[in-house]
Amino acid sequence: MIRNGIDNIDAYADLFRGKRLGLITAPTGLNAEFRSTIDILHEKFHLAAMFSPEHGVRGDLAAGALVDTYEDPATGVPVYSLYRKDSKRLTPEMLDAVDMVVYDIQDVGARYYTFIYTMLYALEDCAKAGKPFVVLDRMNPLDGVTVEGNVLKEGFTSFVGNYPLAVRYGLTAGEVATMASSETNLGAELYVVPCEGWSRTMTISETGRAWIPPSMGIPRFHTALLYPGTCLFEGTNLSEGRGTTAPFELIGAPFVDAELLAKEMNAKGLPGVYFRPSYFKPSFSKHEGELCRGVYAHVLDERALRPVELGVELLFTVKKLFPEFAFLPPVKENGRPFIDLLCGDNVYRGDSVDVPALLEQFREESRAFAARKAQFHLY
Repeated sequence: MIRNGIDNIDAYADLFRGKRLGLITAPTGLNAEFRSTIDILHEKFHLAAMFSPEHGVRGDLAAGALVDTYEDPATGVPVYSLYRKDSKRLTPEMLDAVDMVVYDIQDVGARYYTFIYTMLYALEDCAKAGKPFVVLDRMNPLDGVTVEGNVLKEGFTSFVGNYPLAVRYGLTAGEVATMASSETNLGAELYVVPCEGWSRTMTISETGRAWIPPSMGIPRFHTALLYPGTCLFEGTNLSEGRGTTAPFELIGAPFVDAELLAKEMNAKGLPGVYFRPSYFKPSFSKHEGELCRGVYAHVLDERALRPVELGVELLFTVKKLFPEFAFLPPVKENGRPFIDLLCGDNVYRGDSVDVPALLEQFREESRAFAARKAQFHLY
């Protein structure tokens, strides 16, 4: 049986006993019996506080919704926000309430997904405050060996990319924390409660563990598998499928010719995927209530699929075919277009992008990152 860190908590009880624990978690913080990490730590140890990332500790908040401080009704434990308008950091007052911070959230293995930056910010804050930090590790659902995409460049950091990772980075959260702590000389007192039985080559569909949606936008494993590529459309005027039952699987806009786009994409022979012409009306987000035309990306072979290359090919095919295509304007916070923040570079916005050359550049960066990350493997 594949065991995540929370399933091995009893073997590490001495690490937690007698300490006031602060927990960063989300709905994916569950053991193999679907019991919440919140309830387990509350029962076994002294759970003094919780710190809420995007979506809330119980997952009841939408993407981007700000979180207020509140009391968890099930345990009575205070919940402090790590997703505030002015900051996503642990404050000295929050850290004064605990002796140790514990992190348990299922990662999706894509650089854009914000939970790992909540983890890294908290790791930095704990290092500065002299507080130990524990990661209850979880398998990478996309596997721990496949690396795809470019590495984030200096000057393009944001909450959707705050560390020089490849887009699909093939590490667990515990390994990301270990890597960042070492490479930045944080001096953190970091502990990782490891997984057991997981091989790096395994995707979650090969483990027998259930898929628990890490947020409302990632309802299925195939959504997560496509996300490293199709998330790029969040930086464009196309719908990425939010407001439908298939976010990041459906891509389209009112100005797209669905049949033409599907024909062009299938002609490329991309591995592991079939593009079906599709029509949809988002119930919220971009093009709310409008008929969108586009494609549904069906995953046919999880192993063969290369989602980042799929996303890049789809992006530039839409840009070539439909003159109404546009990148969204710069984000107020840092003045960069959101596509640059997702890319971690500005290479997508060139006047005449050589897509094959760009993808080869990405493959070279992926190979270099794969070599760099290997020394931090825990499995």
